[in-house]
Amino acid sequence: MKIIASIIVILLLLGGGALWFLANGSLNDYIKNQIETVGTQVTEQAVTVKAVDIKLTSGAGSILGINLANPKAYSQPNAFALEEVTLDINLESLTSSPIIIDAIVIKSPQAFVQFTQTGGSNIQDILDAIERNTPKDDASAADTTSGNEPRIKVSKIILAGTALTIDLSAFGNKEHNATLADITLSNVGGDAGLPASQLGSEIVKQALSKIWQQAKATQKKKLTDSATEKLKEKAKKKLTDLFG
Repeated sequence: MKIIASIIVILLLLGGGALWFLANGSLNDYIKNQIETVGTQVTEQAVTVKAVDIKLTSGAGSILGINLANPKAYSQPNAFALEEVTLDINLESLTSSPIIIDAIVIKSPQAFVQFTQTGGSNIQDILDAIERNTPKDDASAADTTSGNEPRIKVSKIILAGTALTIDLSAFGNKEHNATLADITLSNVGGDAGLPASQLGSEIVKQALSKIWQQAKATQKKKLTDSATEKLKEKAKKKLTDLFG
């Protein structure tokens, strides 16, 4: 997922670098290896990819079966799972800077959010890791890249129909499921683009941040609804005790 990043999570986590990497060996194998290697380094959790199929001549590609493992403290095996990611590469931009990816569409991603009693979560832990492991500004980004690394921007990223599972058992509640409205990220990398090795983590950070915001809103609503129901039950019991 050179998307997390995306998310998203990791769409092109350095996979964007494959747009210029045309050396010996398989381009698809290279992208797969980079997503897994860099994704694991940035998130501090195992990232795995089932398959990659990039067709540079037609400016299209797909990445299948991306999984981002959960930190060990959490019960779900994965924090994020992407069944299919499709890319629409702007071929005319390949000879200029930045290289432009017109669209990245992440189909039916799954996000598993588990909260702790202190209000933390697996997603927040991963976001903290991404923050630790990515440069804070252009100067530090330059220090971590070698040569004239291509810069890439993504015009639009769509997370279509994210299936969200929220575990609130730490609050004496239960697991809840919801399907989020499509999430759209625009102009990722800015007008100048980002170095290919930095773009993926930025996409993932933005995607997970959006999911985290919606997860917190869902958490608040579910806990509020639960508390309201308990108050209603207590009031009903009091009335029954008073009036039989």
